[in-house]
Amino acid sequence: MESTPQKIKLQVVLSLFDWHTGLFHKALEGINDTDAANRLGTKANHIAWLSGSLVYGRYSLAGLLGIEQKQAGLELFENFKGIIDDAIYPSLNDFRNDWKNISPLLKEKISSLSEDELNGPDPFKMPGGDFKLFDTLLFCTDRESYCIGQIGIFRRLLGYPALKFD
Repeated sequence: MESTPQKIKLQVVLSLFDWHTGLFHKALEGINDTDAANRLGTKANHIAWLSGSLVYGRYSLAGLLGIEQKQAGLELFENFKGIIDDAIYPSLNDFRNDWKNISPLLKEKISSLSEDELNGPDPFKMPGGDFKLFDTLLFCTDRESYCIGQIGIFRRLLGYPALKFD
């Protein structure tokens, strides 16, 4: 990878991408599917939805970059759909498998993006600014941090050990 300022920034994004790739599995470690669907009597997004939404984010980005793959329970997440009361979400193992499938494909694609592609249009057409593809990658990576953090909070609220970073 050439060392332009944009490519150097992309290396930081890819480092976080790698961190999240492993942290996703650690966040779900030991959680059973019954607890994953527990909203603790609130309207909060449960672990199953958070996990599927994280997977959907990677699959959506991959699709916009030309990688055609489908995740488990796609219809529950299409178009960044919010949580559906009383829906039966796929198992955490399904989400883990989808994550393992899409992550290396997406990383390879992101790593190969040219300077022109990174400075090209935002494929999600997010409101609020003149965003570029690089901005979208940064936003998606930041959102992963946020969702994994929510899973970490739910772990503790459900009585599981804290998320381990080692």
